[in-house]
Amino acid sequence: MAVAQGAPPRGALISFKIPRGRGASLGLYIVRRILWLVPVLFFVITITFVLMHLAPGSPWDREGKQLSAAVVRNLNAKYGLSDPFFVQYLRYLVNVVHFDFGLSFQYEDQPVSSLILKSWPPTAVIGALAFLMIVVFGIGIGVVAALRQNTWVDYIVVGFSTVGASTPAFVLGIILIIIFSVTLYRVTGGNFSLPTGDFALDQHLIMPVVTLSTLPIAFIARLTRASTLEVLRQDFVRTAWAKGLRERLVVTKHVLKNSLIPVVSALGPTFAVLITGSVIVESVFNIPGIGRAFVIAVGSRDYPMILATTILFSVVVALANLVVDLLYTAIDPRVRLG
Repeated sequence: MAVAQGAPPRGALISFKIPRGRGASLGLYIVRRILWLVPVLFFVITITFVLMHLAPGSPWDREGKQLSAAVVRNLNAKYGLSDPFFVQYLRYLVNVVHFDFGLSFQYEDQPVSSLILKSWPPTAVIGALAFLMIVVFGIGIGVVAALRQNTWVDYIVVGFSTVGASTPAFVLGIILIIIFSVTLYRVTGGNFSLPTGDFALDQHLIMPVVTLSTLPIAFIARLTRASTLEVLRQDFVRTAWAKGLRERLVVTKHVLKNSLIPVVSALGPTFAVLITGSVIVESVFNIPGIGRAFVIAVGSRDYPMILATTILFSVVVALANLVVDLLYTAIDPRVRLG
């Protein structure tokens, strides 16, 4: 059969080329991971929704205050709790697609989204500052301890890591309050002391950030030290030393890049935990954060608040893991993301 000159071949009316290259591969990987977030969130919402409704009791159970049956019926009708379980579930899924997380049961007629926007900034600020301290001090002292193994520097770092990893956050927070608030107030005659509660972008941040970051710093320091020591024993590092390269060049170009992969793996979940709130730290220092709000919501059976914060936590954890995977390729170009 003759084919007209210049006519496109059969089956190829529209030519489509899959982009190739490292950048295109990373882009496709990011899109695929973001799309996978949809079934993950669906699973999280389903499990949380089912467990909440299986738990005994109702949102209207109040300690020391019993509501009448008529009031309970009216409240159930107002918030749709009198509908069948499957109807409530489908309605919530539809609302989530439209970014509508409902009204809080505990705070009457207040949207859950506005409550989260109000309580998450203090948690995010404290968590971000704590994470910055973890990266700087945890990795820094871990590398220094490995380079100065079996010296007094190494012994101090190992001792700090042991004590820091063994001290619970609430114990450390109380100790800091006693030293820098109560004792310092008495010593200075009330002229200077660190505040112990509430949230503000000033001295209020010092003790919560230190309390929140101490244990992760100790863990990251020990992990960095162990990983760096393992890399220092590799043949390519010995070859670099034998060539007479400067210590700074060997550490930054050869040692640090190869020892950071296990550290980055631990930093991803750590960041997710910090940025979604620490209930203990927020309770000790009376910080109106998202972690404390979640615990209060669980205690009061505030279903919309529980679901919204759970979705927030899931998204943050998933995005943190995605960033960790992308950092692998930045640290070691040999890593290929499937």
